Amino acid sequence: MAEYDALKIETANHVCEITFTRPEVHNRIDETLHKDLIKVFEELRDSETIRSVVLASTGKTFSAGGDLNEVFLMQKDYLKRARMQEQGRRLFNTLIDVPIPIVVALHGDALGLGANIVLGCDAIVACKKARLADTHVVAGMVAGDSGCVVWPQSVGMMWAKRHLLTGDKMSAEQAYARGLVTDLVETPEEVLPAARIIAQRIAALPPLAVQLTKRSLNRVMQQRAGEVFEYSLALEQISLMSDDIREAVSAFLEKRSPTYQGR
Repeated sequence: MAEYDALKIETANHVCEITFTRPEVHNRIDETLHKDLIKVFEELRDSETIRSVVLASTGKTFSAGGDLNEVFLMQKDYLKRARMQEQGRRLFNTLIDVPIPIVVALHGDALGLGANIVLGCDAIVACKKARLADTHVVAGMVAGDSGCVVWPQSVGMMWAKRHLLTGDKMSAEQAYARGLVTDLVETPEEVLPAARIIAQRIAALPPLAVQLTKRSLNRVMQQRAGEVFEYSLALEQISLMSDDIREAVSAFLEKRSPTYQGR
């Protein structure tokens, strides 16, 4: 497979293991990781040898989501905003077009876009201490990069509203009880071995049957995305230009309470 800046790729026995490799920045999904993920998902879509995937991470956090430091740059630079919007569109559409099952090894928190990528996969093994949250509204943004697609699909509309409208974190135990996490283990150390077992089980099955079944299942998400994804991306662009997003990010970076004006 190709070379990557923010991912480690290992392949054995028809199983591909993809690992986020930047724990020093909490595996944030910035422009570098956007590009890497698009590239690897495109490779997987066309692979004739990979039959299952494990998506894992390093450090304490699975992924902290987008890079808030880029908000101020995007407000000043239309081309950067447009580029990030297009990368977000390509990333999600490529993810849900991968016919190979992806098993997530969720050892730590997945936030924002990190959580939405997790929910766009096919099985989630999580330890009890891990948490999921789409924190876009907390940062002053519309949940535009697929949150309005994957959360209702995964946990139902009412729970999706409860968490997308507050940004509150959902523990892995809560997520398991609500059917969002598929497999629950006690410790972070148990997550990856458990995810590998599921991936190996899938890889041992007839690949054509497995992949065509996933294509059929993902058609539901693709149709849902066709209904709301572009709309939510457009609304996110509006929120990116607001005073409130500058206040939210500034308050977070300065470790103070924000004051919002609704504009």
